[in-house]
Amino acid sequence: FSQLSVHYSQLPKQYNMISHLCLGLLLALSPTSQAWVTPAAKQQSSFTALRATTNNNVVLRPSENEEAFDSLRIGSARVHRYMRDGSAGESAEYVMWYHGRSQTQNDKSLPPLSTGRIGRATSLNGLQWEKITEGSLAEDVGDVSLGLNQESWWGFDTAHVGLGQVLLPMTTPAVMTEGGVYIMYYMGGNGEQTPMADYVENVPEGSADAKIEGMKMRIGVAVSQDGKTWGRVEGDDPTGACIAPYDASDPNQKDVPGMRDDDDSLLNIDEELYCAWPEVAVKIRGEDEEKIVKGKEMPSFFMYYSTMRKSDKKKCIALAVSTDGFMWSKRGICLEPDASGMDADGCAQCNVVQKASYVDGEWKNEDGWLMFYEGTSKEDGKLRVMMAESEDGRNWERKGAVFDVGETDDAWDFGGAGSPHVIRLDDGSMRMYYTGEGTDGSTSVGVARLEGGAAMTEWAREQAEFAFS
Repeated sequence: FSQLSVHYSQLPKQYNMISHLCLGLLLALSPTSQAWVTPAAKQQSSFTALRATTNNNVVLRPSENEEAFDSLRIGSARVHRYMRDGSAGESAEYVMWYHGRSQTQNDKSLPPLSTGRIGRATSLNGLQWEKITEGSLAEDVGDVSLGLNQESWWGFDTAHVGLGQVLLPMTTPAVMTEGGVYIMYYMGGNGEQTPMADYVENVPEGSADAKIEGMKMRIGVAVSQDGKTWGRVEGDDPTGACIAPYDASDPNQKDVPGMRDDDDSLLNIDEELYCAWPEVAVKIRGEDEEKIVKGKEMPSFFMYYSTMRKSDKKKCIALAVSTDGFMWSKRGICLEPDASGMDADGCAQCNVVQKASYVDGEWKNEDGWLMFYEGTSKEDGKLRVMMAESEDGRNWERKGAVFDVGETDDAWDFGGAGSPHVIRLDDGSMRMYYTGEGTDGSTSVGVARLEGGAAMTEWAREQAEFAFS
């Protein structure tokens, strides 16, 4: 997870015993990916090559108004660039959804995350952003797109919500159609208490019975006609979620051990402590691809979500599939920590995009997929952006770290760089939005750019803030 390392000195003294537990939870929730297993000198040179630092690449910060929903922390920026169907000229629009937590929502009983409520911002160039402070009138506070669930007291999302992904109503990745439906995948937690010891290895003496609220997160779906006002879609779980962590003792999940894969083979689903940060990729099947196999419709929606395996407390990325984007079937872990890698302490918060090449002034999709995800290192506990490749969206091969933290301790993202989201630009380059964390625990959203034809390790921080003298 991003935004999870907070220095102990910043925690209020009155937290006492809970402070130690929350700190342990913060460290336990931070993830990592593939490693450099080269000699120390070569490892250092590779590390440094990824570390060109700048402090002018921030595009979004927490609000200064303490009453704003995002005044404490922000994270999980998801950006879409598009031209509206039928619009004239070359102008494009950018829209960002992200989640944030307010100073007033800084409840010590909740997980120490950046989740809280979900807001929205817009931009004409993808670098200078304006937050939309007039939110949906249907939500619990006035400046959000999706707030806490007040209609269903038994719901999974009554204490905090966080953003996973938003799918646009589109005919191509660049054209917005009017009258379509936006689909938001998000996670949430409620007042359900679970033992802190479930998530951390070392619990302080005398704290074995300590509890935390809202950590057993589940995944939900909401839809919208304009991207501003959202309606929740009730899932099959009793809490209204569409995906819940697998618990073998839950009578509502008694059919999980007998679940079968698309090829009718028996699945092995691990027990999970939470399901969160859903990323959904849509696979458009070609005319030559089979859509029905052995009487089953093949899935077109692939959800990659962050989870913690109950048996060993490892933070992994798991897969679920769907034919309609609303009803999901789990397929198990697809990426887990590499004990000798840069993600030895966990993998989480991914963004999956189809492979593409830039030919004759336009992007053309290719077979296969790229996954950008955050990995947490056991060496320094920091998040870095990693990458993996897959031909089928299910079996992934690690490619290592592609973007590192800031180089010096005064860099705004020296403490971590994660929660990546990548978009393609018209000139053949790619832009990555990511959540960075400073040494003081503060979080912001920054940008990096990869020029066309460059290697995936050559992301450079992109200037987004300008100072005039």
